[in-house]
Amino acid sequence: MAKLDIIALDAKQAEARLPELAELLRACVYDGASVHFVAPFSIEQAQAFWRDKTLPSVAGGGRVLLAALVDGELAGSAQLDCDTPPNQPHRAEVCKLLVHPRHRRQGIARALMIELERQAQARRRSLLTLDTASGDKAEPLYRSLGYQVAGTIPGFALDGRGEKLNATTILYKALN
Repeated sequence: MAKLDIIALDAKQAEARLPELAELLRACVYDGASVHFVAPFSIEQAQAFWRDKTLPSVAGGGRVLLAALVDGELAGSAQLDCDTPPNQPHRAEVCKLLVHPRHRRQGIARALMIELERQAQARRRSLLTLDTASGDKAEPLYRSLGYQVAGTIPGFALDGRGEKLNATTILYKALN
């Protein structure tokens, strides 16, 4: 039986896993995930996202980057953005929940979300928000974890293939 570990990566650890993180992002987008990228895009562009957008925020303490490791292999990741305005110190945003297509349907996304909630509570965040492509495979997961729909925005973003505009669903969860 495979061993699943969910760990928070610091910037140095994330940089060491940059090739794996880039491959994870590319695999998810090429499998249809709507996570700000449109295929085709290069592995260098995927690495640049992690290196230039994510790692500085992790290093500065404004973002938590979780990694899901299956027998030591990166199988998924998720981010918690705590870099909120001064009037929102109680809130954080769930970002980029990614599970490699070959590791799906094994409870990895749920485990990442549960750990993100724990990380949020440790940082005194009592409200989590997120958005997902309306009708996406992850939407039932979020609802099963107690996230409530705040609304939808039509034509919000191109799908991962750049073929059509998708609506996005905004969800939230108040943590105890």
